[in-house]
Amino acid sequence: MHTVEAKGILSSKNGMNLYRGCTHGCIYCDSRSKCYQINHDFEDIEVKINAVELLEDALKRKRKKCMIGTGAMTDPYISLEMKLEHTRKCLELIYKYGFGLAIQTKSNRILRDLDILKSINDKTKCVVQITMTTFDEEQCKIIEPNVSTTSERFEVLKVMRDNCIPTVVWLSPILPFINDTVENLNGILDYCIEAEVKGIICFGMGLTLREGNREYFYNTLDKKFPGLKELYIKKYGNSYEVISPNHRKLMEIFKRRCQEQGIMYQPNEVFTYIHQFEEKNKPEQISLFNL
Repeated sequence: MHTVEAKGILSSKNGMNLYRGCTHGCIYCDSRSKCYQINHDFEDIEVKINAVELLEDALKRKRKKCMIGTGAMTDPYISLEMKLEHTRKCLELIYKYGFGLAIQTKSNRILRDLDILKSINDKTKCVVQITMTTFDEEQCKIIEPNVSTTSERFEVLKVMRDNCIPTVVWLSPILPFINDTVENLNGILDYCIEAEVKGIICFGMGLTLREGNREYFYNTLDKKFPGLKELYIKKYGNSYEVISPNHRKLMEIFKRRCQEQGIMYQPNEVFTYIHQFEEKNKPEQISLFNL
C-alpha cells in the first residue's frame, strides 16, 4: 500500500472511493481500465489517508441530506480495511450526520459493520449491494479468487434480510462461454429470491472490455481457461461490448423470474431506489390546530 493526500472525497453524485486499486483479483475487473488513470500497480493499494476528515467536512457543508455511495470503483472491504478501518469510520460519520448509505461489496467483511449499517437504516436508509456472478463455488474461486465466494455473499444477503436492511444484487458480469448458462443464472436467482432482495441490476448477459482490463482479462483466460482467449478474439476482437450468445434466452428467464417474485429489475428503477434518500423516525410537527 501507499498513501496520498486527497483533495476531495465526494463525487458530484455523492459517491466516494476510499481506496484505489484492489486485491480481490477478479479476472474481469473494469477498474483496471486505463481511462481511470490508476498510475500504480493495481494491487498496490492507494490509501486516501485524509478521507475521513474530508468526508466529515463535506457532510457538514451539505445543505440537503442524501444517499452517500461507496464501492463503485474499489471494494470498501478489501483486506486492508480490517486494519485501517477507513470504511467503518466513514460509516460512523454518515450515521452521525444523518445521511443515507448505498454500499457495494463482494466481501463478507461487511458483517463487521452490521451494527452501524443497522443504525443508519433505522435512522434513514441503508442499501447493501452485493455482486454475484457465478453460482458454482469452484468456478467462482477462479473468476474471483481473493474474495468471499458466492455462497458466503448469499449468507451476507440473508443476514441483511434478517436485520431488515434492504439489498440489491449486481448480476454482472456474465462471461461468455464460462458462466452464461441457465444453471448459473437460476442458481443466483434462487439465492436472490430466498434472500428477498429488493432489486437486481443486470445490463445484459455479457461484459465490457476496455483498454487495460481487456489485456488483463485475455491474459488470465490463457492461464485459467486454455483456448478461450482465441475464441474471444475471433468472435469479439477489440469490441467494448462482449455479449453472450445466450443473451436473449437468459434475459427472458431473468425478467420472467423477477416479475414473478416482484423484484425490481429495470436498471433505472433500481438506481432510483438506491439513490432515493428516506428519513425515518422524524419527529412529528405539532399543528396549532391540534392544541
